[in-house]
Amino acid sequence: MRDILSDVIRWQRDGASIALATVVQTWGSSPRRAGAKMALASDGRIAGSVSGGCVEAAVFEAGIQVLKTNRPKLLHFGVADETAWQVGLACGGSIDIFVKPLDTVFFDSLRTAWTDESTSAHAAVIRGSAEILGNEILIHENGDVSGRIGSGWDAEITALARDALAAGESRRFILDEETEVFVEIISPPPTLVVVGGVHIAIALVSLAKTLGYRTVLVDPRRAWGSEERFPHVDRLIQGWIDDAFTQIKITHSTAVAMLTHDPKLDDPALKIALNSPAFYVGALGSKTTNMKRRERLLNDGVSEAQLSRLHAPIGLDIGAETPEEIALAVLAEVVTAYRKQNQLEVKKEAKPIQSLASGL
Repeated sequence: MRDILSDVIRWQRDGASIALATVVQTWGSSPRRAGAKMALASDGRIAGSVSGGCVEAAVFEAGIQVLKTNRPKLLHFGVADETAWQVGLACGGSIDIFVKPLDTVFFDSLRTAWTDESTSAHAAVIRGSAEILGNEILIHENGDVSGRIGSGWDAEITALARDALAAGESRRFILDEETEVFVEIISPPPTLVVVGGVHIAIALVSLAKTLGYRTVLVDPRRAWGSEERFPHVDRLIQGWIDDAFTQIKITHSTAVAMLTHDPKLDDPALKIALNSPAFYVGALGSKTTNMKRRERLLNDGVSEAQLSRLHAPIGLDIGAETPEEIALAVLAEVVTAYRKQNQLEVKKEAKPIQSLASGL
């Protein structure tokens, strides 16, 4: 959603009617995960995607119809369907996509959730009576609830959303013979924390932003960590490590890269990062430098288990020589670690739809 948020906001300002298509379940070789979104406007504009380009045309046609009737639709595309060859799924896999008109009032809450640094759960009725079809609620990490489902379902769906939020896993539920809900977990975007305003960091921060990462640069040396050198970084912290890292929330979506070659900066940051839930921790330096670094950290109380998480020398071995190539190697390793972390969630999406009603 973050990749299409600015488009949707702009279309709203233009006064266009907007439909939002969301992948709610995939099987087999479908290229997009549950939660992937495509927005379309009544004037023909499109943003985002719900497949590798296979079904977008069919979803667009359905979206235009949804805007005309103001009634959401749950679409299914699969290799067993007569339309499989027409929409491009002949290679295998199937996908369910929910298309609904954008609720402009509820969208204000949803927009905040997608730009916030906290986690929330967005629940929408994807199959049900006309009174509740498409109705949505948003459960915030702090316990607040926005929106309403109606027809007596609010308490039960809110409880389901809280369970999904606690598990950190988007889920689809069958509530009864005619009612289904999709609960999507909205997590903060991945964040890259870079320690050291060296030349590699300039390229690394720029490339990370291109891939949708929030970026933080930490360097107490004002000549290195300056706004002039890093005008494009999301957050610049010109402070020493212990103080700087108290200002950073390290989560399972955070990567930390040490680039200074200076033990006074890298070592304190490594001690914090290796003891955090960060999905990636890396440090620049040769094998010899890393051996000396490991010895220092072990002597300073860092465990072997913690050091086993350290990527050093940092980056994938692509034969990089220039700062820009080194930045590419580092970010490639970061992305690899991030995707591996999410592989379990991808496998979970292939599980059967959860049913809460006996006999279903």
